[in-house]
Amino acid sequence: MKFTLYTSEADERPIFITGNFNIWNPKDPRYQLTQIDPNNYYIEIFDEFLPDIVEFKFTKGGWENVELDQYGSITPNKKVLKSDGEVSHRVEKWRYNWGPFKQEFFPIVEIISEEFYIPQLDRHRKVWALLPYDYYVSDKSYPVLYLQDAQNLFNEGSPYGNWEIDKKLSILAEYGRGDVIIIAIEHGSEERIKEYIFDNDNVANGSEGKKYIRFITDTLKPFVDEHYRTKKDRDNTGIGGSSLGALISIYSGFLYPEVYSKLLIFSPSLWVEPNNNFPMMSFRVPFKTKIYLYGGEQEGSKMVKRIQVFENYLKRWEKKNLFDFEFKTNINPEGSHSEFYWSQEFPRAIEWLFYNNTENPVEVTPHQDSIKN
Repeated sequence: MKFTLYTSEADERPIFITGNFNIWNPKDPRYQLTQIDPNNYYIEIFDEFLPDIVEFKFTKGGWENVELDQYGSITPNKKVLKSDGEVSHRVEKWRYNWGPFKQEFFPIVEIISEEFYIPQLDRHRKVWALLPYDYYVSDKSYPVLYLQDAQNLFNEGSPYGNWEIDKKLSILAEYGRGDVIIIAIEHGSEERIKEYIFDNDNVANGSEGKKYIRFITDTLKPFVDEHYRTKKDRDNTGIGGSSLGALISIYSGFLYPEVYSKLLIFSPSLWVEPNNNFPMMSFRVPFKTKIYLYGGEQEGSKMVKRIQVFENYLKRWEKKNLFDFEFKTNINPEGSHSEFYWSQEFPRAIEWLFYNNTENPVEVTPHQDSIKN
């Protein structure tokens, strides 16, 4: 079967076809289109590789670079019959690093407190809530994800860049997957290392991670559950971060599995625990815990290896029937230890943790107010 494509928006990125014939892999080298000129492409696929009804989309190497319509809105999955033999399609626009971002879907950003009191540490900290764009016109209750290092999550002008989670949440909302409240907690600047180290005085003299974990679990979560429409149960509560923020989130999930069922773990600083001596609580019935693990191959020679060792370590715990883990591990060959790559990964992690997505783009009806010039 031959697929031909005309695209009015030309750039240097290669184009791929993905669909129900390759498990919706958006960057499958077997399905890269051949370029005829800057605007015209084609690919021929052997019939035996295709189902009778072919469902597909075009991408420029990932869902962050997928096709869009002329208004910059989502396109429905294309469907054709294999018996057609040859089909032609046209793509007007493409996403570029998840953009463009639609203002109408941006989350509502509220400052919970400029100086939220941490009784466990006798300190104050700035805390934000990022609410779904329609929070105040709906009566829904929402799952909650607690994230560390708020300074690097969405504020313009962060010294190291930021995850742009406000923009990424707008994309998720556009796809019908934005029903999550994010609670963003500022790190403690010069106190950051001590607060994010659980119990290792060789790294942080006077490590305070135990108290910090108790702050989120015993103080902040009850406050959030009281003041916002949250789903309070463990199945709808997650915690996460990057680097040391990922490390303290691992501890939080292992010490309080009755509270957290979802862990978003980006580039964890596992060098602090080279022997994986994480404390695990033993429960009569194992808790099912979802862990999204991400690391980049350009983060240093040991990052990916440590993630793999960590994953194997947890599988051994699983065999002892102390935990029931579900993993999604994504290693980016180009990824460095930076906010840019964590930003790219954030939507994938949210989809998998909260929507059980496995890369197949959900069928959605574009919102009416997005279908306009």
